[in-house]
Amino acid sequence: MTDRQITHAAEEDARNEAILIYLNGKIVPKAEAVVSVYDSGFMLGDGIWEGLRLHDGRWSFLDDHLDRLFEAARVIDIDLGHDRAGVVRALEETRAANGMETDAHARLMVTRGPKVRPFQHPALSREGPTFVIIMEHSKPQLARPVRLATVPHLRGLPMTQDPKLNSHSKLNCILACIAAEKAGADEALMLDIHGFVNTTNACNFFIVRRGEVWTSTGDYCMNGITRQKVIDLCRADGIPLRERNFSLVETYGADEAFLTGTFGAQTPVSEIDGRKIGEGEAGPVTLRIRELYRELVERGA
Repeated sequence: MTDRQITHAAEEDARNEAILIYLNGKIVPKAEAVVSVYDSGFMLGDGIWEGLRLHDGRWSFLDDHLDRLFEAARVIDIDLGHDRAGVVRALEETRAANGMETDAHARLMVTRGPKVRPFQHPALSREGPTFVIIMEHSKPQLARPVRLATVPHLRGLPMTQDPKLNSHSKLNCILACIAAEKAGADEALMLDIHGFVNTTNACNFFIVRRGEVWTSTGDYCMNGITRQKVIDLCRADGIPLRERNFSLVETYGADEAFLTGTFGAQTPVSEIDGRKIGEGEAGPVTLRIRELYRELVERGA
């Protein structure tokens, strides 16, 4: 297989070569948006992030993203240097500087900041935080539904590195993605510590069986905002939804499968471990959920 793609594939947009980036309170050209090699994010992956979508001048589900950002900051004991209003102000300044109104994606990143010596202890970061917003013109573009391959890399226990945390330390997921690509797939399907189907390396995972939508218990997966919106939409629309443990056997026999994430919303899955899922394209339940989600975004809910 040679026609691999990524779930974050976007249309090419020449305007992204001239974007302006928010860096520690300043709006600077892309070429000038640099951080120190001593930065704790570069050196140790010591940081947190959020991804947001801009639609018709509004940041979709902004309060949910801010809640998750500030919770993550408390967990890893970083002072963001901004309150909620300050984060929104930084987003809006960056948006205005780039003249963006819709179909834009923001990657907001915060690290503990530069270290005085190249070692692990957080007390060595004395100038932080480093606060960055990369904002690009971004319209998702997938040529076809994605293919998944199950990999040996697990979504682990919360006392090691909680999968719910949006941290910069993503090596486990990167290794999973590499393993999936080596197997000829687009993305990795990851199991939890009990061997149940959990999530992919970059997105949350759902299947549809006999009209019911299934997703994991949520114990070991990313704390996905789009995932929760899909769960809520299903319940509100009368679509049977179960958060439960399920196996690869049940997954291979699914009628539909799809991924969720801030960037791609709902991305259909055509194949898992060489097994065709349903008709190999977005099925009726996936399309209904996609319609409900689009209406939710357009309402600015």
